Amino acid sequence: MNVLDRLQRSIANRHDEVFLRADFESFASQAQVGRALKVLTTSGVLVKLGVGVYAKAKPSVLSGLPIPVKPLEVLAPRVLEKLGVPVEASRLTTAYNEGHSTQLPAGIVLNTGRRRIRRKLGFNGRSVQYEQA
Repeated sequence: MNVLDRLQRSIANRHDEVFLRADFESFASQAQVGRALKVLTTSGVLVKLGVGVYAKAKPSVLSGLPIPVKPLEVLAPRVLEKLGVPVEASRLTTAYNEGHSTQLPAGIVLNTGRRRIRRKLGFNGRSVQYEQA
């Protein structure tokens, strides 16, 4: 069985929607895994959210192009949890949920505590912003 088939089978059998490139490093060399992931993204099985970060894909109802299975608001905290970064709701989201404000945050903002995050996560022009406590 070649690397592409192994990756495809592994992705189909996993319940998680988010994958890191490091999850597949035991399958083959880094170059082979990279080529297989590129084939899977061009075929619409995966979408790329960032450097070394992939998500399961489904065809869009409107355009037919591949989009993530779940929205970026759900997938971004899961990616950061896989990377070992604790994530909380932003200050604006917390104020809205507690009833102190009636304004909803416009974008995707995640509170990463005291950690400084430089990783860029996004899809289709929408990106995640980070705030520090």
